[in-house]
Amino acid sequence: MSTAPLPGTSGSSKIDALKQTAKANSPEKLSGFALYSRFALAGAVCCSVTHGGLTPVDVVKTRIQLDPHTYNTGMIGAFRKVIANEGRGALLTGFGPTAAGYFLQGALKFGGYEFFKQQCINYFGYEAASSNRTAVYLASSAAAEFFADIALCPLEATRIRLVSDPTFASGLMSGFSKIAKQEGIGAFYSGFGPILFKQVPYTMAKFVVYEKVAEAIYKRVDKSKTSDGMQTLINLGSGLIAGFAAAIVSQPADTMLSKINKTKGLPGEGTTSRLIKIAKELGLRGSYTGIGARLFMVGTLTAGQFAIYGDIKKVL
Repeated sequence: MSTAPLPGTSGSSKIDALKQTAKANSPEKLSGFALYSRFALAGAVCCSVTHGGLTPVDVVKTRIQLDPHTYNTGMIGAFRKVIANEGRGALLTGFGPTAAGYFLQGALKFGGYEFFKQQCINYFGYEAASSNRTAVYLASSAAAEFFADIALCPLEATRIRLVSDPTFASGLMSGFSKIAKQEGIGAFYSGFGPILFKQVPYTMAKFVVYEKVAEAIYKRVDKSKTSDGMQTLINLGSGLIAGFAAAIVSQPADTMLSKINKTKGLPGEGTTSRLIKIAKELGLRGSYTGIGARLFMVGTLTAGQFAIYGDIKKVL
């Protein structure tokens, strides 16, 4: 009398062995924390590497914004002036808070963007989300950037203080602790309004323009037949265009952020009143001081970020 095969088996040992081998060789589909932690790690690395690597450009850009009368000969001239007056080492001022701050910010921004995109798909359904994908890109990037800026703001405040006053402290830890001791924890978030005003439109423009440019390219190029090297080049090109758009949109807030973090406010002076005063002093033209250096910096780092992010995601 024959016995029925066990549940989940075919009754043939050879067939079952082949099934087990195929299952073992099939990559496990990640989800939840395992998936988004990989997105976060890729985002942390790409942002930390690119922002840290462009610290010299950021130093020069910030000097132009804070002291346009001294640094009034363009980006190359400002580079030469910083080196002549303070030595080459001055170009790495603020490297510590830059690398640390953007490691945290990149993890929350890229990981959060992927997370919130998926939540939109889950909530509205794939068809509705796809039909309204621009709105999904905008909402997801804005939400992700809000949380990322909570982590970034204290380190960005420390960076700007170090760059604007090289004698303030010797590095990240000493500068951070000095601000906390002398001015309190609230001083780290005096620029939270401007950093949101800068980073949220910046990130929205960055992700939307990147997605749209990449979509346009892949309408003409079959992605499944595109080599890894060509995909990296597409990420670079799309990121470069996205970076230019993001820099132009967020430049006024970037200038205000540099100004408000340069020095502490007067006794009893609130953040809102300081921002209004700075905006009046700058005017529209003044708010775009240093745009040349920032276009170069943001275009380069955004292109690098998307290229590195895409490559790391493939590896992970």
